[in-house]
Amino acid sequence: MEKITVYSTQWCGDCRVAKRFLKEKGIAFTEIDIDKDEAASRRIIEWSGGRRVIPTFLIECSSSGRRIILHDPSLSDLAKVFSP
Repeated sequence: MEKITVYSTQWCGDCRVAKRFLKEKGIAFTEIDIDKDEAASRRIIEWSGGRRVIPTFLIECSSSGRRIILHDPSLSDLAKVFSP
């Protein structure tokens, strides 16, 4: 089972589009607003090599222990990752 966390902000248009995509596909996720969570904001900067990039997706697969981090993916990239 995959655990999906979306790091975003309320003002980010790309974040809203990405979250709508997940909702329309029935994909459960946890949202973290990096404007309200300083530790999460620092995590994003660390993962991206020094930039505050949103939306950022953390996908954790419990069966394999694999972690995927996506920074500002396009809708076509999301469709590839979340296709059945």
